[in-house]
Amino acid sequence: MALNDEEPVLVRKAQAIDQMSVEELEYRIGQLKAEIAACEAEIEKKKAQKRAADALFGGGNN
Repeated sequence: MALNDEEPVLVRKAQAIDQMSVEELEYRIGQLKAEIAACEAEIEKKKAQKRAADALFGGGNN
């Protein structure tokens, strides 16, 4: 699907943390923790896939 040149491009602009309220900061921390957890889960998934491939193909000597 081609993008229409007239459609606005949504850009997430970072807000300076010193301008955020306590509630906004707590929400942001929650969002960041969720992103970190997702990244950590993906890392573990990839490590498990690598271990399985190494076990199957005899790799992992490096």
